[in-house]
Amino acid sequence: MDAVEALVAIEDDAECAQAISQALKYWGDNSARLRETRQERVQRLKDQGHTWQEIGDLMGVHFTRAQQIAKGLRGDKRPKKGEQTPPAAE
Repeated sequence: MDAVEALVAIEDDAECAQAISQALKYWGDNSARLRETRQERVQRLKDQGHTWQEIGDLMGVHFTRAQQIAKGLRGDKRPKKGEQTPPAAE
């Protein structure tokens, strides 16, 4: 838990979001606190006037992934064979 607290304590929003993304690559998406913190920080960056492209570049991800993170979406959410695609939210 000390590692999680160290990541959450990073003051710079972009640095925090990027560090959490890197940590999740190794820890998996099992840490709800990290995902929530990353989502909050990405949303803050957007609220500060950054474009999705800038946020994606800061995090080292595609801009569409930055948007997904801000919405709280995790990884590949393609429906499994036989499942219906949920309606798109506007």
